Amino acid sequence: MTTVSPTTSVDASTSPLRPAQVRARWKRQASRAVGYAALLVAAAGILLPFVWMVISSLKENNQVFTVPLQWIPDPVVWQNYVEIWAKSDMVTWIKNTLILSVSVTFLQVLTGSFAAYGFSKMRFPGRDALFLLYVATIAVPWQAYMIPQFVMLSNIGLSNTLWSILALQTFSAFGVFLMKQYYESIPESLSEAARIDGMSEYGIWRRIILPLSTPAIASLTLLTFVNTWNDYLGPLIYLRSPELWTLQLGLQTFVGQYNAEHALIMAGSVISVLPIAVIFLLGQKFFVRGIATTGVKG
Repeated sequence: MTTVSPTTSVDASTSPLRPAQVRARWKRQASRAVGYAALLVAAAGILLPFVWMVISSLKENNQVFTVPLQWIPDPVVWQNYVEIWAKSDMVTWIKNTLILSVSVTFLQVLTGSFAAYGFSKMRFPGRDALFLLYVATIAVPWQAYMIPQFVMLSNIGLSNTLWSILALQTFSAFGVFLMKQYYESIPESLSEAARIDGMSEYGIWRRIILPLSTPAIASLTLLTFVNTWNDYLGPLIYLRSPELWTLQLGLQTFVGQYNAEHALIMAGSVISVLPIAVIFLLGQKFFVRGIATTGVKG
């Protein structure tokens, strides 16, 4: 007769689950399924207007607001995208918007990352108070100082030029805040070692801090580019000549002239949204990493 030694252990992985453990596992799986279902419903609710916009841009004009809603265009009218280019100055609008978006994004990333380095890695009297004062300007709405700003830029001759938009958006308190919070997650020992080796502060910023800040830079680039691309109020105030209009301002003017051409308006809206969608798809990995790690100190 074979006996089992008292010291023989039973593998926990092969032991049957207790009823309480089974119920806990089912609860976790059920809550996860409910969470995924809620996310799917939310995603569908967010994407549905964009899907409808794309579908409507491929319909005939009298089919856009038919009841019941026609989800599959019949026929598919690709001519709408050709006609919107023929009836509007789309090339000029896109060119101006692209110039402003790329320039403002570059300047904000440059100035924001450089100022953030000073606030996070350098020591000087009143640093924290100055940073708080600078970041506090985020709470001041633009409408509060919009008129004095317009008068000032008009007096120096920048009104009705693309330079006015560049002057307005070269510096961003939010960009400085975002980059500073990320810089604080980079170990200070790297900067100290570089200083001991004789590297200047500019060299530390350019050769050490910037290469380690790719997620934060990508996040700031994406947010700034999207905000500048979609900006309507700034160009409306400062850009009065049609040859300076941006895409958003030009489309609004087009809607006023062709308010019954719903299919063409939808085609123009798709053209304005498409670059942003492509940029989000290409940079979403860096964007999520930058937002998730901002504020986490090393």
